[in-house]
Amino acid sequence: MLEPHYTSLDRALIVLNNALDTLGASAAARRSSPAAGLEPAPMSEPERRDVAGLMRINHTGEVCAQALYLGQAALARNATTRAHLLHAADEEADHLAWCGARLRELHSRPSLFNPLWYAGSYVLGALAACAGDGPSLGFVAETERQVEAHLQSHLERLPATDDASRAILEQMKQDEARHARQASAGGGTPLPWPVPRVMRLSATLMKAVAYRI
Repeated sequence: MLEPHYTSLDRALIVLNNALDTLGASAAARRSSPAAGLEPAPMSEPERRDVAGLMRINHTGEVCAQALYLGQAALARNATTRAHLLHAADEEADHLAWCGARLRELHSRPSLFNPLWYAGSYVLGALAACAGDGPSLGFVAETERQVEAHLQSHLERLPATDDASRAILEQMKQDEARHARQASAGGGTPLPWPVPRVMRLSATLMKAVAYRI
């Protein structure tokens, strides 16, 4: 099947529309939330604030994931890679909606810096795609491995009674691990040694800011 032909203006409008969808408050999930039907957990005020900070980090992470995948897909060299990236972005959109809903349940809000994180991540994704489909998929695999480890640390930090947040993060962790395996199986190549370290440092900064603001 032939891919549609887009003008430069068409592509710019698509990028803008995707950004507005991601950063808006009305993100919709295709899959039901893993927390659906679970009773609200009793939490102290310090616990609520801590969990809200963790979920704000995860929400910002999903904003970044949308931008990364869409930036990579925009410049992917072949249709198979592009389809893989867009499918993963669809599942990450579920995560975005789940985290947003959980933030509202916790009477909190997303990070005020999400537009900045989105813009930076989109550019980073586009740059990764410029290196070729192999390095681009390798970037996906490394990103998802780091996200999986970070989600595990959040699972260990949640209050024992917070079944709703735990259910969401456990499903996200499973999805991220699968995305990493699929990216590697799809031809992802290992990244040069400094890149994963720089990625971890950048993620540390994002988490420190998003937890609070």
